Amino acid sequence: MTVYTTMASPLGDLLLVGEETSDGLTLTALSMPGQKNAPAVRPGWRHDAEAFADITRQLEAYFAGELSQFDIAFTDGGTDFQQRVWRALEEIPYGTTTTYGALAQQLGLPRERVQALGAAIGANPLLLVRPCHRVIGADGSMRGYAGGVECKVRLLTHEGALQPTLI
Repeated sequence: MTVYTTMASPLGDLLLVGEETSDGLTLTALSMPGQKNAPAVRPGWRHDAEAFADITRQLEAYFAGELSQFDIAFTDGGTDFQQRVWRALEEIPYGTTTTYGALAQQLGLPRERVQALGAAIGANPLLLVRPCHRVIGADGSMRGYAGGVECKVRLLTHEGALQPTLI
């Protein structure tokens, strides 16, 4: 059974989608307002905020600066290549960044596969908990982020990987 809820966050309302199994809930998607290719609530999905209580608690603790690593069960989807890239994303420590090139090198990908790497990162259905926002351009620029570059900057600033901008 697919269940969902929304929760308020500093980035706007987050949509959490999961699958109920005999072992409990597994998260299948976490999306932000305005996100490219974000899932939309479908007929037959059941709203169940209580099913997401632990995940919501962890996300609230993250935004409060009290949690730097999530302990959330999620459903593995995607191609073998995407899963390989996503596992590498999960290894990027809180408060740090890496580049597309460094991630490609870590995965043993030739230079011509960096675009495929970027596409796999962009297909990540678990924004925030699988930290694709920690991947930046080699020149330090904020390359694309499904939730929007502004959200990427806010997340990296929150984690201390970027210094706040004084305006």
